[in-house]
Amino acid sequence: MEHISVQGHEEHHGGNKNEVRDVTIILSVLTLVELALGFWMFKSHMEGFLRGAVKGLIIILMLAKAFYIVAYFMHLKHEIKNMIMTIVVPLSLFFWFIISFLYDGSSYKNLRNAYDPYHKEQSTKKAQDQELHNADDIHLEEKKNPAEH
Repeated sequence: MEHISVQGHEEHHGGNKNEVRDVTIILSVLTLVELALGFWMFKSHMEGFLRGAVKGLIIILMLAKAFYIVAYFMHLKHEIKNMIMTIVVPLSLFFWFIISFLYDGSSYKNLRNAYDPYHKEQSTKKAQDQELHNADDIHLEEKKNPAEH
């Protein structure tokens, strides 16, 4: 009886090593594909739809890697469904918060520059004032030391 339980434990332990090895190989292959796509995109200077498609493919591969890491190395693959949902739902909300805050901040910046004439006037006025101030400094230098210029 005892011999059977030890044998079962050894089989489970050996299966775990194979599983970790397989996942490590999968993660390595996904990483190499991502790097190859990134270098190809960088070297070929692609534009437009193809560039967006390659970026989208890289993001999909990154999400696949994240799934494997969470499932196998954080041991969620073998957990019950409720435990998995306890971790995955807040994590997905966290990602949604980051994306929405970045989008909202970018939108606010663009709208503020487009629809606030006072802000636009002040931002251009500062640049013009700086140019005038630099020109005045040059003229003052010329007046103080006319022999040097």
